Amino acid sequence: MKYVGEYRDPEAVERLLESIRTRVTRPWTLMEVCGGQTHSIIRFGIDELLPSEITLVHGPGCPVCVTGVDLIDHAIAIARQPGVIFCSFGDMMRVPGSTADLLSVKAEGGDLRIVYSPLDALRLAEENSDKDVVFFAVGFETTAPATALSVAQAAQKGISNYSLLTAHVLVPPAMEAILSQPDNEVQAFLAAGHVCAVTGYEEYRPLAERHRVPIVVTGFEPVDILSGVLSAVSQLEAGQARVENRYARVVQPSGNQPALRLIEQVFEVVDRDWRGVGRIPASGWGLREGYRRYDAAIRYPLKHTPKGEHPDCHAGEVLRGVLKPDLCPAFGTLCTPEHPLGATMVSSEGACAAYYRYRSRAQSTMRANR
Repeated sequence: MKYVGEYRDPEAVERLLESIRTRVTRPWTLMEVCGGQTHSIIRFGIDELLPSEITLVHGPGCPVCVTGVDLIDHAIAIARQPGVIFCSFGDMMRVPGSTADLLSVKAEGGDLRIVYSPLDALRLAEENSDKDVVFFAVGFETTAPATALSVAQAAQKGISNYSLLTAHVLVPPAMEAILSQPDNEVQAFLAAGHVCAVTGYEEYRPLAERHRVPIVVTGFEPVDILSGVLSAVSQLEAGQARVENRYARVVQPSGNQPALRLIEQVFEVVDRDWRGVGRIPASGWGLREGYRRYDAAIRYPLKHTPKGEHPDCHAGEVLRGVLKPDLCPAFGTLCTPEHPLGATMVSSEGACAAYYRYRSRAQSTMRANR
């Protein structure tokens, strides 16, 4: 068994970097589609160790960051309802909506609870039969099985005071949307290993073939990421475009079949609005007809139109890989973790938060003036 330390081994890192330097002959732009990978890249300075020909850009790899303003506003409206216990992961509490965030609702006296699993919210529903417990179901394919399990258990136990505000999103359609944009510069992807642990990677093959882009499944440690970069660059230099799995210790081609069957039982594919990207067809999961009684959006319909992003926020460009966080005019001044303009500065997986945490303002200013 290998340990984390081996995936941060300096000698292994240098061997991979040397192999990349040997292979690369021209500029290439790669995108990672995982906030965890983004934080590792910035934390360990991987992007600065790579040859200058290789540019890493950060995609919509944070489900908190891409949750639409309309859903944030809907969550705030529900959390303000009397008799509601609103449950959310901690990262969602300070994500800005049109005019407020969930933390401000809690400060107003709303009953908001930070939970670590939808099963925690389901337990609260069992313990508080006089309250309506709503769970804000945010996440990629990785967290969807636990959400589906909570709904299946609620149905099995006859729990009627539990519901979801569903914001689950799917990664491959977002990659398709990025590749289809007129200003797209992405030539290869590092796919999210934790997502592929659930879904497998067979569904990426048509995407790679259709757009002629290498897609390499990889993990989160420096050796994982550099191994993925090496595979992607090797394919690009050879004029190839296929799916490779560089995270075989976790990811299997067909993914986690029991988890996928549970998701299929509870959810159906729906269109979804992605913050900063727009509406992407067939890019989310919504509750199937047989489980619609657990849909908080039906129980508590939204009665106003969201006002949209803060005018000084460029998070959408960051999420599309068009703008690096430290080149945003508001970065570190108007926009900080204490006073964020957008979700990418709030979330623990947000690209702006990674740059703010691991790179000083002086470094960012120097890069902007280059």
